[in-house]
Amino acid sequence: MGFIDGIYIEVDSGVELFVQDVGEGEPLVFIPGFTFTTEVFSKQIEYFSKTNRVIVIDPRSHGRSTISLHGNDYVTHGADLTAVLQALNVKTATLVGWSFGCFTVWEYVKKNGFDHIKSLVFVDMPPKSLSVNDDWVEGKLDDIAAIYNPYLRNSAGHREFITSYITQVMVQRELEKEELTWLVEQSLKTPYYIAGNLFASGMFSDYREEAKKASKAVPTLTIVAEHWADIAEKYTNQLTPESQVKVLGGHMMFWEHEEKFNEIVQDFLDEN
Repeated sequence: MGFIDGIYIEVDSGVELFVQDVGEGEPLVFIPGFTFTTEVFSKQIEYFSKTNRVIVIDPRSHGRSTISLHGNDYVTHGADLTAVLQALNVKTATLVGWSFGCFTVWEYVKKNGFDHIKSLVFVDMPPKSLSVNDDWVEGKLDDIAAIYNPYLRNSAGHREFITSYITQVMVQRELEKEELTWLVEQSLKTPYYIAGNLFASGMFSDYREEAKKASKAVPTLTIVAEHWADIAEKYTNQLTPESQVKVLGGHMMFWEHEEKFNEIVQDFLDEN
């Protein structure tokens, strides 16, 4: 797919977000996860822009957006999303958050409610990252703690961490070297010292109340990866029984299994 031009929207003094806005119809807004960019959703832009207005955002300090020394947390990212949608005059939209991008969506509805939301799609993220209970979480506390200091203090550590995460969790097949390099480079557009801020903000987030309210207020779809599907399905069904739950691929299933992912989302949109 060829390069898609984008626009820049100022969301804060001196902070611009890079946004792609393609196609016409019901708005469909994609928010990437931790340190990733609009480019990972190229296959969704190509597919959904034939029928929808597709908006994809590089969050603050990601991709082609301004690298900012402040606001690298999901409360601010929620406010940034509000500013983007207002600037684009989006009246109602389906928001699709992937990974930590789900926190941006939950923060948005926490602040703004559901008046401008048609439906919500959450891709592979528990609404609370850490727990001492047998909940669906990002990992055991000691495992998460073991990432922060050894890996997110310098560029080499960030690179090592994200490379391992891509190959072990995000993608199921063996990646060509060029593919892996490209994916790692998307993440490294966020400096390591900001990646550390984002990691901590995400890991200490708790949006269980927002998740409950969202699933009652609007149609909601939760798509989870196969590797933790049993606990993720059980947890989602308990916390937000109104949400549809689908299981597909690894953490980055929309990129690796794009046809099936697009079909799942399309069916959800058609129903709602």
